[in-house]
Amino acid sequence: MAESGARRRLLLVSTNYAPEHAGIGPYATQIAEHWAANGDEVHVLAGMPHYPAWRLDPEYARVWRTEERRAGVSVHRRKHLVPPRQSAVTRALFEATVLGHGLLAPPAMDRPDAVIAQMPSLGGGLVGARIARRHGVPYIPVVQDLMGAAAAQSGIRGGGRAASAAGAVEAYALKRATLVGVIHESFVAKVAAMGVPEERIRLVPNWSHVKRPSRPREEMRARLGWRPNQTVLLHSGNMGLKQGLEVLVEAARLDPALRVVLMGDGNQREHLRSLAGGLPNLEFAPPADDDAFPDMLAAADALAVTQRASVLDMSIPSKLTSYFAAGRPVVASVAAEGGTAQEVERSEAGIVVPPEDPRALLDVVRALADDPGRADALGARGPEYVDAHLSREAGLARIDALLAEALGAPRETPPEDGEAREPGTAGGTGEIEGAVGK
Repeated sequence: MAESGARRRLLLVSTNYAPEHAGIGPYATQIAEHWAANGDEVHVLAGMPHYPAWRLDPEYARVWRTEERRAGVSVHRRKHLVPPRQSAVTRALFEATVLGHGLLAPPAMDRPDAVIAQMPSLGGGLVGARIARRHGVPYIPVVQDLMGAAAAQSGIRGGGRAASAAGAVEAYALKRATLVGVIHESFVAKVAAMGVPEERIRLVPNWSHVKRPSRPREEMRARLGWRPNQTVLLHSGNMGLKQGLEVLVEAARLDPALRVVLMGDGNQREHLRSLAGGLPNLEFAPPADDDAFPDMLAAADALAVTQRASVLDMSIPSKLTSYFAAGRPVVASVAAEGGTAQEVERSEAGIVVPPEDPRALLDVVRALADDPGRADALGARGPEYVDAHLSREAGLARIDALLAEALGAPRETPPEDGEAREPGTAGGTGEIEGAVGK
């Protein structure tokens, strides 16, 4: 084990990594670059860039193995299947190729001091556990989502059988961990039910990783072609099965005066476009670049987060902290008992409506449009919540504390301002859309 203050050699296993800009990728990247900036020797075992479009980046089309140097981090990429359509079989093949190539060609590096793995990638989690075991070093998975629960609730063919198999693999990997980080308290009971003692589970919420808006809203709306008096409801991020974005298509159909913008990519994009049938008030926008993204969010009148009714308590979408930072009210069409609803209500920055109910969603959007003062007040609470609980500094400090404890340091006391909380208490948020059907 590295001595306190000594340069550590760390391996982070994360299928998703920069240049991916959504989901797990930004968090894995910021963690690795943070450690490298602090003087550690950092290696990342990653997949090929493909998310959220679920299309392989053309630059990597003929690449099987490569090593890159990014911001002081050695990134070891391994080829894997990128299925354009999600099913239990294709997801299993995806994970199998991540696992197989990771075990056959682990990073060429000296013995690490610790191995950290971002889950829900089952293949990545198993690779991390095997490498840590081979070197006799701490293994620390960070649970961004639970694949077993996701498979059970995804609605894809074979989901029940996939859930059983995925749950068994998850339990195998998590029970071998020195400590387990979870991004939301709603994961604690599920991880404990897999056989992980609760005293080995630590809450490490994600953080807001985007800049604050910098352009005037009116200027950005004019650039985007949005009329000043037009109500704009925007959804950003992955267009996958579990998002249930059909609710937004139907909301646009019910109210021709409402402009609904679906910004992003994903394997359901063409299905949604076909379902819309050319609705003039439904816009499909490509993912915004990092500089324009915060301003585009802030230009909307309301920001939508949606999940199917069956998606409960096992996923916190990656867009949520970005929405909070944008300063616009959030309309969450999600299950009231789930972690997403908990975060929206805890922040007091939005309103929760029943999932897959376009009329309920539309009623809230109309009410906010009719009461701009209320909309602005809700939106203003988002940045306040980010400043109080979701800063990058606080999030990285939690990850640092998790790693230090796994390496033998005494457990740190959570800060008094509530930025780190014990499992089972209120607070924090997670960001991930990494489940089956994403």
